[in-house]
Amino acid sequence: MLDTTPRTRTYSLIQPHGGTLINRVLVGDERAAALDRAHTLAQVALSELNLADLEMIANGGFSPLTGFMGRADYESVVRDMRLANGLPWSVPVTLALDTTAAASIHEGDSVALVEHRADGETHVLAILEVQEKYSYDREWEAQNVYRTTDTAHPGVARLYRQGEVLIGGSVSLIDWPDRVRHEFAELRYTPAQTRALFTERGWRRIVAFQTRNPIHRAHEYIQKTALEVVDGLLLHPLVGETKSDDIPADVRVESYKAIIEAYYPSSRVILSVFPSAMRYAGPREAIFHALARKNYGCSHFIVGRDHAGVGKYYGSFDAHHIFDEFTPDEIGITPLFFDHTFYCRACGSVVSAKTCPHPTSEHIVLSGTQVRQMLSRGETLPAEFTRPEVSRILMRSVQNSDAQPILERQSS
Repeated sequence: MLDTTPRTRTYSLIQPHGGTLINRVLVGDERAAALDRAHTLAQVALSELNLADLEMIANGGFSPLTGFMGRADYESVVRDMRLANGLPWSVPVTLALDTTAAASIHEGDSVALVEHRADGETHVLAILEVQEKYSYDREWEAQNVYRTTDTAHPGVARLYRQGEVLIGGSVSLIDWPDRVRHEFAELRYTPAQTRALFTERGWRRIVAFQTRNPIHRAHEYIQKTALEVVDGLLLHPLVGETKSDDIPADVRVESYKAIIEAYYPSSRVILSVFPSAMRYAGPREAIFHALARKNYGCSHFIVGRDHAGVGKYYGSFDAHHIFDEFTPDEIGITPLFFDHTFYCRACGSVVSAKTCPHPTSEHIVLSGTQVRQMLSRGETLPAEFTRPEVSRILMRSVQNSDAQPILERQSS
């Protein structure tokens, strides 16, 4: 006899990288005791990059990391794009000190990680158990991670400015950096929170879109194409440290809100900020961004042309090819590769280099300089290039700013 009993199927989200979602946040009596202890310890002030990394370590976005890398993990990541245990990881997450500050810190010590507020007050954030203190070769790291030692590269320049000694060890968060409460607090979902949202909505397949730029029509085309094959989209703009000429995060987030409200099905999109800082490490950062979104619960990740690139340091599709250096099971999250996209007059729509047969004379493509000049003159950008809502937001930003930002033609 045929069994017609209804079946219910339960689907689980993708596992975090390494299998466990890390949580380094202290609460209750444990937090109170740690705060008292922190006031007796030597203090290490964190840079903008360090602050972003601390938040990502503590909230589990950098799982399986429990702190700043020791020597074995650091050297393995720089050399082989793997942690010392063999797990894929493409960008070092380290804490650097200058030789003077490092001289008074020894392996086995505990130090308080702090941020200095504008009013001069010191804000205690975490305790780091110093398991290792070691020297490193900044030029070697630059060449391997960024594929260049040119100080015109923003990631290399930042690397060369930081201290000569690295300290590694696990961290325990006492208090979040101030930005967590004051910058995009309503959109600052942790990996545990995005996973809960996905489960609540019944999403099993979720695609993440990484961006540090306002969304234009090419981005919209990519996102909506991906939405055809998944349950939901995590629009996940990076709001950590970026280059000085990148468009400010608040302007970008305003443009994302406007375009979601007008052009996206709200039931299938979640906007959440990504607190990480940009490294501009191109292909390696594409892997780095993918693994972080895996921790947020995403099963798919959009990789566009020149993902996380800057200048002419990387090939247009190097960020696609680097995924071939790992097996799909090792990465876990599924990359979705997209070519250069644009509006074609002859096609009458946004298309990609893979699908459009027409000459470039039919394509509407604006350089960053052209965009900046049009906005500064009060000219609305072509609707084929970006939505009018985004154009108005960018124009207002440019006209109210002495340093006119540039809209870059990148999917990252």
